[in-house]
Amino acid sequence: MSFKETQPQFQMIDVASVEPNPATPRQHIDEAALKGLANSIRQKGLIHPLVVQPANAAGRHVLIVGERRWRAAAMAGETRVPALIRPCDPAEVLEVQVFENLGQGMRAALEPRDMANAIQSIAERFDSREAAAEHLGGTPTWLKQATAVAAANLSPKITALLDSGKISSAGAAVQLEKLAKKNEAKADSLISQIEQLPEGEKLSGKIVEKALSAEGGRRKTREDAVVDPAPAALQDGTPPWEDSPAAVAPSRSRINPGKVKMVADLLGLTDGDEEEILARLIDEFLAMKGEGNPG
Repeated sequence: MSFKETQPQFQMIDVASVEPNPATPRQHIDEAALKGLANSIRQKGLIHPLVVQPANAAGRHVLIVGERRWRAAAMAGETRVPALIRPCDPAEVLEVQVFENLGQGMRAALEPRDMANAIQSIAERFDSREAAAEHLGGTPTWLKQATAVAAANLSPKITALLDSGKISSAGAAVQLEKLAKKNEAKADSLISQIEQLPEGEKLSGKIVEKALSAEGGRRKTREDAVVDPAPAALQDGTPPWEDSPAAVAPSRSRINPGKVKMVADLLGLTDGDEEEILARLIDEFLAMKGEGNPG
């Protein structure tokens, strides 16, 4: 009899009576994610039951699906958990596990804006953001980020892209809105590119982050840059660039104009100004290294 034809029996079983399937395809379980699941179970119990084989001669139930839930329930201090006891031929267990993890319409995450609004509604029940974050198993910083889109006054275009799933996260939408306030033309150009993405593809939040970081860097360069006076001669009258035999006087003529134009095009800059290009390259490098904007 195939798994599809078996009759499940719902029962509360002891956590200690369950054992993992040694042939499970899941070879790595993220500890941080497991702690988050344990917090959820600690607050509301196990929402989705385990699926286990009938008890063997030793009274043990071997897991079919739900190892993460079982481990998190034990971590949360649960002693009994809901389970569907369902016979499954060992040859079919792997297929059941794969289909369960493929998800194929079984579960779909809430859209970013819907999730943000839901979390915001829960947070409003608490006296402080700290208490709400603790209840939800996160930090106040996480809560602020998770609800940012609920508080943000997103433009209709960005809202539409977020709702259509073409923006990868609520945070990316908020950053795109910030970019629009700093450089509307650049944001509109990026929005047009997003709108033309093929069905199923999403804009990576890193692309918006880099664009916003670069814009912030250029703005800082324009506002804070001070024209340095010409370098004073050394006391013996030697020009500063000749203080070392190996040093060479700086010369813009050494930079190939064709290469400058090529880099400008790659960075989306039209004027080809070398200082602007240098500022942008510095921002891109720092963003790639995860350093962000200094100062």
